[in-house]
Amino acid sequence: MKPKDIIKEKGSIWIFGYGSLVWKPDFKYKRSQIGFIEGYKRRFWHGDDFYRGDKEKPGRVVTLVPDHEACTWGVAYEVADSQMEESLQYLDTRETVGGGYVLELCEFTAREGKVQQQPTNDKLLALVYIATSDNPIYLGPAPDSEIAAQIVVCRGSVGLNMEYLLRLAQFMRCCCPDVDDEHLFSIETAALALVL
Repeated sequence: MKPKDIIKEKGSIWIFGYGSLVWKPDFKYKRSQIGFIEGYKRRFWHGDDFYRGDKEKPGRVVTLVPDHEACTWGVAYEVADSQMEESLQYLDTRETVGGGYVLELCEFTAREGKVQQQPTNDKLLALVYIATSDNPIYLGPAPDSEIAAQIVVCRGSVGLNMEYLLRLAQFMRCCCPDVDDEHLFSIETAALALVL
């Protein structure tokens, strides 16, 4: 059974965003919660040759890399049954077809300790889009300074790659101020040093 099939049985689904979905979901949802998933770390290792870059200069966007000691903060969106088909169709186009991501199912923990109106003994499962290393536009690891240098020169159909980086860092500072995302903030510092 596919992740979508499992989660659809509950009448609504939760979708966890950790990149541009934290500030620009662009799909219909019922409510959202800030929180985290465990077992993954966020990394700027995925290429983007459409939204934040092009074929000659692919931008860098985040994906999740397995790490059993890590957790990644973001936003989970509850999508009601009546919104599900339209929202999933949009996300599949944006993330799977256009972005090269695959779907996984992860346990989500809300910042407040429990999701509002969710029974405390229920685990909240959320769909997560993750780019894997077998994807043709996966760029993989690089020094933070090299990633930053690539980000500052890239632009795609929706805007500058730098905007993506800065908006993600801003989300973390505003919504998760006690969380130190060392990879994200190191790349932000290096990128800002190149443009200021």
